[in-house]
Amino acid sequence: MRPSGRAPDQMRPIGLETQFTIHAEGSVLVSFGNTKVLVTASVDEKVPSWMRGKGAGWVTAEYGMLPRATHTRGSREAAKGKQSGRTQEIQRLIGRSLRAVVDMKKLGERQIVIDCDVIQADGGTRTASISGAWVAMRLAVDKLLAAKTIAEDPIEDKVGAISCGIYKGTPVLDLDYDEDSVAEADGNFVLTGKGQIVEVQASAEGATYDEEGLLRLLRLARIGCGEIFAAQDVATGRATAR
Repeated sequence: MRPSGRAPDQMRPIGLETQFTIHAEGSVLVSFGNTKVLVTASVDEKVPSWMRGKGAGWVTAEYGMLPRATHTRGSREAAKGKQSGRTQEIQRLIGRSLRAVVDMKKLGERQIVIDCDVIQADGGTRTASISGAWVAMRLAVDKLLAAKTIAEDPIEDKVGAISCGIYKGTPVLDLDYDEDSVAEADGNFVLTGKGQIVEVQASAEGATYDEEGLLRLLRLARIGCGEIFAAQDVATGRATAR
C-alpha cells in the first residue's frame, strides 16, 4: 500500500490555474497534490546575442525553490551568490523539454523566458514545472498569434512530464515525497502528446532493476502524461468535446 493510499497507477489530483498573475504573457499555478509551482512565460522581443541574425527564436527557463517550500527553511540561492548544481540541471531540463516541441523559425527573433518558482514541494517539482511550463508558453504564444505578431503557430505538440519509481518492489506513478525519499528506483519521463520521448532520467537509488522494470515505468509514465495532456487541453481551452 502506498502511503497516500493511491493505486500504483494513480496520479495525484492535477490543478492548472491559468492567468494566475496579471503581468506575464502566460501564467499558471500548477498543483500535483501538495506540490505547487508558479510558472510564468515572458516574451522578450530579442534573442540572446549568439542567436542574432539567424531568423530564429529561443525558449529558455529558470527554476527556483522558495525558502520554505520544504520541511525546513533553505537559504535563497541569490543570498549565496550562486545557483546549486541541482537548480541548473533542472532549469536546463525544462528548457530542453519545451524546445523539443517548438519550431524556432516560426517564433521569429524573440525569446520566451519561463520562470518556475516552487511554492511548496512534495515530490515531482521538476516534472510539475515542465507540465505547467508548456501551458504558460501556450498562453503566451496564443497572445502573439492573436496580435498577429507571428503568422504561424510555432508550437508543434504538447509536452508533459511525470515521475515514476519502484517503491517497495512495485512500480508506481507520480511519487510524492514519502515515496521518493525511500524509493529503490526513481525516474522522470518527459513525453510529447504524440507519444515521443523527449528525455528519460532513471536511476537506481537502493537496488538495481532490469529492463522490464524500466518498461513498466515507461508504461506508467504514458498513463500519467495522458492525464496531464487532457488537463493541459482544458486549461488552454483546447479540450475536444466528446
